[in-house]
Amino acid sequence: MFPHPLTCTTVHFMVGSIMAITMWTFNLHERPNIKIESLKKVSPLAGINVLGNVLTNVSLRAVAVSFTHTVKALEPFFSVIMSFIFLGTVPTLPVAASLVPIVTGVALASTSELTFNWTGFLAALGSNITFQSRNVLSKKFMLKGTGMDNINLFNILTIMSFLILAPIAIAVEGVLVTPSLIETLRAEGMLVKAIIASVSFHAYQQISYLILQRVTPVTHSVGNCVKRVVVIVASVIAFNLTVSKQNAFGTALALFGVFLYSQAKRIPEKKATTAETAEAGGTGGTGGTGGAPSVTDNAREAREWIAAWKAKRQA
Repeated sequence: MFPHPLTCTTVHFMVGSIMAITMWTFNLHERPNIKIESLKKVSPLAGINVLGNVLTNVSLRAVAVSFTHTVKALEPFFSVIMSFIFLGTVPTLPVAASLVPIVTGVALASTSELTFNWTGFLAALGSNITFQSRNVLSKKFMLKGTGMDNINLFNILTIMSFLILAPIAIAVEGVLVTPSLIETLRAEGMLVKAIIASVSFHAYQQISYLILQRVTPVTHSVGNCVKRVVVIVASVIAFNLTVSKQNAFGTALALFGVFLYSQAKRIPEKKATTAETAEAGGTGGTGGTGGAPSVTDNAREAREWIAAWKAKRQA
């Protein structure tokens, strides 16, 4: 295990920055029209992005993967809070209730590997809060119509994050990354693994932003909860661990919570659809589409007839 989380995170951002510049250089994606005002708005997101990724790597270094994902499974609750604070989004009671089995299930699925450590716990909790703040603020930034799509937003975030973290990593951990350590890592194939991990990490984050632009932050968080179940199951398979009944029950409970969430999210949509249908029926009677006149149309015609009759009597 690489013992320097700042350097590890910097490598991730460096590889991601190279991928972003390559994408623009070969016209694989439209280059953004970068303005100073946009960079000022994105800079807080870049700082949050740096902090969240560093805290995640600190937690993964200090505790088991399962424990980190157990703590980070709380992110739907943080997402609801952050969405309320920054976007003014108030979840319905069914939606809020559906998040309980998701978080509970992921927690149960990971408790068999639970190894408590205050450093890992606080780092994972801090990462959870910062990432949800980033997701909600990114959603708010993308909704402002600045012309910066999700791919360019994430690429600029990655480059700015690298520029922010690189000097800090050099100052704090630069003296610890010695030539002998680099040679040891090269002999163990760690450098190649680090590049592969960085490419995979950037691709995962990019897809995450692609999804975030199309869904609400809470829905995005639920998807991350399912991802954590997959990570826990994959770690069990990779390390040949015995799966207890509690693991299986937790996984099933989390997936059941996702089903409840999807059903809860459909409730307001049905109400909206009913209202839209009634409105469409009302406009259809006078628009020449062959529909029957609505109650609103009839009432308006009656008022107009009464007004004309009164005017005629006064005349």
